[in-house]
Amino acid sequence: MLRTVCIALLMLALAGCQSGGDDGTSSKAERTPPQLGACRVLAPEDITQASNQTAPVDCRKKHTAETFAVGAFPESLADADDPDDHALGSYVYDRCQKRFQEFLGGDESLVLRSTMTWAWFRPTEDAWADGARWYRCDVVGGGEQSKTFVALPKSAKGVLLGKPDDRWQVCVNGPSVNGSVKIPCNTAHTWRAVTTIVLGKADEDYPGDRLVEVRTRDFCSESVGAWLNYPVDYDYGYTWFHEAEWKAGNRRSICWAKTDQ
Repeated sequence: MLRTVCIALLMLALAGCQSGGDDGTSSKAERTPPQLGACRVLAPEDITQASNQTAPVDCRKKHTAETFAVGAFPESLADADDPDDHALGSYVYDRCQKRFQEFLGGDESLVLRSTMTWAWFRPTEDAWADGARWYRCDVVGGGEQSKTFVALPKSAKGVLLGKPDDRWQVCVNGPSVNGSVKIPCNTAHTWRAVTTIVLGKADEDYPGDRLVEVRTRDFCSESVGAWLNYPVDYDYGYTWFHEAEWKAGNRRSICWAKTDQ
């Protein structure tokens, strides 16, 4: 099933990536905390890395990423010898996922059905060894599966308020939802993500793959029919997630309507 990129990025963050210089030293730029609101030109391959030193650009010029949250790790985590410690990824996710939703201006369902995702970066291994303890969270218009990122407005703040533009809503173009790459809905498409279902509360254990899939399928059948105004015949799809994503905090599945609208 399709995975949302923000969840995939969390898995990547928890797994850790390798980065750092070759001579065991870090530059002043690597140690300097990032600036909130800075814009950058990032590509999909950049968000697979643990660290990023891309220079900021003027937000009035073309850019594909904007820093919406910055911070420093607490003392309990700052003492970690390994900057790829899973606990660092969990700490950042708990803070940036909520801020991400607030920054875009959409509810949890709409954010999950948008083309907007986020990635986080921390100091290089050398900078970490030299005492740098900052983190940076960037919003991007796309995900790891994207060939390119969509250019962002001067600021992406509030792009999901009201009725969002189709370029910020997610569709796919293919015979089915499975295995298809997410694309903006202002391009040719065959499926649109239209609703989501909440499958459990934050403190509940994962109910198991079978139950999650069946509940998702049954709900999406009804929900998509209603979204299409109850036609006689229609096709629907659904994306459900597994235990790893559940533990990461995701409690929703996505419903898709087959439509070119």
